[in-house]
Amino acid sequence: MPHVIIKHFPKDLDEETRARLAARVSEAVQEAFGVRAGAVSIGLEPVEREDWDTEVYRPEITGREDRLIQFPDY
Repeated sequence: MPHVIIKHFPKDLDEETRARLAARVSEAVQEAFGVRAGAVSIGLEPVEREDWDTEVYRPEITGREDRLIQFPDY
């Protein structure tokens, strides 16, 4: 714990970009929750653009403002 899932439109990230993303997200999570790096897991979950509304926006963003710490501007 904690586990972070990043849902995004499909995009191939090279290893350097993935490593940099993991390091930055992990560092922020470690600082916020007071955990060590080995306790953090991070997943990438690509979602097709045409499925975003039904798979992500409606079920995970709309009506869940109490759980979001950052809101999209769309």
